[in-house]
Amino acid sequence: MLELAPLLLSALILGLLGGGHCLGMCGGLMGALTLAIPAEQRARRFHLLLSYNLGRILSYAVAGLLLGLAGWALASSPAAIGLRVLAALLLIAMGLYLAGWWSGLTRIESLGRGLWRHIQPLTRRFMPVDSTAKALVLGSLWGWLPCGLVYSTLLWASSQGNALGSAALMLAFGLGTLPVLLATGMAAERVTALLRKRGVRTAGGVLVIMFGVWTLPGPHQHWLMGH
Repeated sequence: MLELAPLLLSALILGLLGGGHCLGMCGGLMGALTLAIPAEQRARRFHLLLSYNLGRILSYAVAGLLLGLAGWALASSPAAIGLRVLAALLLIAMGLYLAGWWSGLTRIESLGRGLWRHIQPLTRRFMPVDSTAKALVLGSLWGWLPCGLVYSTLLWASSQGNALGSAALMLAFGLGTLPVLLATGMAAERVTALLRKRGVRTAGGVLVIMFGVWTLPGPHQHWLMGH
C-alpha cells in the first residue's frame, strides 16, 4: 500500500494537470451532453453533469481493472521487471507531456478509434437525458472516447501487475480530471487559467517524472526512500 501511495498521487496529478487536454478533447462533447438535457430538467443540470462525469470515471476504473488483469497475469513471470520498466517510462513520458516538453503520447489515440466507432452510435439511445441513469450510462460510454492521455495512463496503470491497483490508479486519474470538466462559468475559467500556467505545469511534470524515476527498478529506490 505504501508503494501505491505515490502512484495514486501521480495519477491524481496527471488528471488534474491534464485538464487542459481534457477540455480540448471533451469540451465539445461536454457541451453536446449539456444541450441534450431537456428544458424541464435544466434545474437538475449540475446533478446530471455530475452523473455524466461519475459514469466516465467509473469507465476508467473498469478499463483499469480489465487491463490490469493482464498485467497481474504477467506479474509472477520473468516479464514482471519489463512491466515495471514500462510503467516507469510511461510515467516519465507523461511528466514530459504535462510539462509541455513532449507530446508524443497523443499518437496512441489511434488505438481506440475503431472501438469508438462502435460505441458512439449507442449514445443516441439515451437521449434526451431526462434521468440520472441515462446520464450515468452516457458518461460511461463517453469514457471510451479515444484520448492519448487516458490511454497512456491506462497502459501505465495496467503495467503495475495488480488489477485492483490498476483500477485504483485510473479512479484517481479520473477524479483528477473532475474539477475542470465539471466546473462551469467563471470558476471553470479560473481553474483552467491556473492549470495552464507554465510554472504549475512544469512543476507538476517534474514531480511526475520524479515518481517515474522512483518507479524504475534499481538500487536508487532504497536511496530515495531513505531521503
